[in-house]
Amino acid sequence: MKVSILGTGAYGLSLALMVNENNHEIVMWTKFEEEKKILVENKGNPKLLPNVKIPNNIKYTTDMEECVKDSDIIMIMVPAGYVDDVSKELVKYYKDQYICIGSKGIERDTCRFVIDVVKAHIKTNKIAVISGPSFAVDIASFVPIGLSLASKDEKTAKIIKKTLQNKHLKVRICDDILGVEICGSIKNIIAIACGIVDGMGLPESTQAMLITEAMHDIKELINSLGGNKKTILSYAGIGDLLLTCTSTKSRNFTFGKLIGSKAPKEEIKKYMETTTIEGLYTLQSIYKLLKNKKVDMPIIDIMYQIIVENKDVTLLTDFLVNKK
Repeated sequence: MKVSILGTGAYGLSLALMVNENNHEIVMWTKFEEEKKILVENKGNPKLLPNVKIPNNIKYTTDMEECVKDSDIIMIMVPAGYVDDVSKELVKYYKDQYICIGSKGIERDTCRFVIDVVKAHIKTNKIAVISGPSFAVDIASFVPIGLSLASKDEKTAKIIKKTLQNKHLKVRICDDILGVEICGSIKNIIAIACGIVDGMGLPESTQAMLITEAMHDIKELINSLGGNKKTILSYAGIGDLLLTCTSTKSRNFTFGKLIGSKAPKEEIKKYMETTTIEGLYTLQSIYKLLKNKKVDMPIIDIMYQIIVENKDVTLLTDFLVNKK
């Protein structure tokens, strides 16, 4: 099969390696000629995935039509904020392929989840979302990794699973797209919160308390919005929470740690300007969504006050102790 991957970030490159293990033809698309040049000349991207070489049979292009022509599966792996623009271009060349979305987040202005952004332009049921505890560098290291794959179409889920799963990567199928998308979005905000706790000098015990409280809140949010609350127990749920909220590899955790330790404003600003912090983008989106849906999730309110309104970080620890 031919697999087209839109986006040449670390996550897209690492999943390309998994698809390559299963001997499929792979073409990756980037909007930027400079990015393509780096990938070709270095056989990878040393900045994103140090010491990882991408096989020569994986091709790159800046021409989306060329990328998706005659493909069987299209994987969307760009940051959430770019999914709308990418989908608008993709629809021009889309020929009823299976679509797998690895982008995570909620669109800031519309509060749409990523799959809704894609489906606004591309009318198809052959679509799935993938999420789980998986730093790109770990996937690229060929260690055991587990991911959740959600689709309403059973055939789509089985074909994408077969394309991805190998002796390194395990894929579990479910039909709760909404639950998987909620987990994949909110875990980045909780990771910022855990980073704040760590930056304040508090121990792992407090981080564990925070993760547990967050699990309960996310479960209720999934239920309130019409998903399956059992999804919190999946790779996309507790699996991704544990990874993202406890590792210094997480950019969201690192950002939270800077805030919790009350690092100089210049240092925090520089980190924000030079690093993609998914939770920062998602926080404002999910805050707006919850207000629109009249759903109560206090930890999001607290994080909004700390990050957006610059309130003191002790609001977070006060909340944990006093939460009913």
